[in-house]
Amino acid sequence: MTYTRGTILENYVLRIYRRKKNDPRILVGVVEEVGVEGKRAFSNLDELWSILNSSKAETAKTKKRSKSLKEKRVKE
Repeated sequence: MTYTRGTILENYVLRIYRRKKNDPRILVGVVEEVGVEGKRAFSNLDELWSILNSSKAETAKTKKRSKSLKEKRVKE
């Protein structure tokens, strides 16, 4: 994560596979955070928003876990 004047800059890859023309809140896709393993699926705008809001806490955990795994591999 990059800190810029009290804000956190996060980068995502967002893939939308389906959406309803008549209802923009209905969309299906996946979100990947750059530099973090794994994908998270969503099936509506509320789920997407929830993923983006919750990723801040999960990002720190995942990055720490990835770093410790990499360090472990280097030691072996």
